[in-house]
Amino acid sequence: MTHLLILFFATYSAAFMATVPPGLLNMNAAKTSVEKGKSVGIIFCAGVSTTIMLQAYVAVMISKYLYRNPEIIFGLQRAAIAVFAFFALYFFFTARNKKEKPISVARVSRKNSFFKGVLLASLNLLTIPYYSAVNAMWNSTGWILFEFWDIATFILAAGCGTFSVLYLYTVYFNKLEARTNAFSRNSNYVLSILMLVLLVITLIRIFYT
Repeated sequence: MTHLLILFFATYSAAFMATVPPGLLNMNAAKTSVEKGKSVGIIFCAGVSTTIMLQAYVAVMISKYLYRNPEIIFGLQRAAIAVFAFFALYFFFTARNKKEKPISVARVSRKNSFFKGVLLASLNLLTIPYYSAVNAMWNSTGWILFEFWDIATFILAAGCGTFSVLYLYTVYFNKLEARTNAFSRNSNYVLSILMLVLLVITLIRIFYT
């Protein structure tokens, strides 16, 4: 039970941190709340979070497959070095060069707000690789064992972490709007550090295991 609590809060934190930077999903949630009402915004958030949970499940299955086929991991670890290095630099320079620019907002009605959330979340191609990397890191620490309750906890935490941030944008957007750029810049620095940590862990696993 203890390791499930650790897994939940670790994954929740990873999902929360990944959703914090202003982007298509959270800004659409905020604008939907402002234009159509908070209840419609929350329905939109539920659609996004449902998709994130499905993507987190796919990410776990990918990690599970790779874990059981170590010969594939050997090659992917070397590819991961370049990927993590790229994202570390990408998030760092994004934070350094952050400027104000409008984010497109889709028109969302109460009737289809849930499915709009599902559709927009499906367009985010980085979600599955992100959660695959997070899952692999948790597996290396022994926090996830690829058993039913571990997988269910990981998926639920990913959905809850995402929903929490979107809910905050939905309810407190007017207060957060003035601080959006600084908030985003700091979050990108954190993501850059996370990618750097994953890079270091991958190098250690390649040369010292």
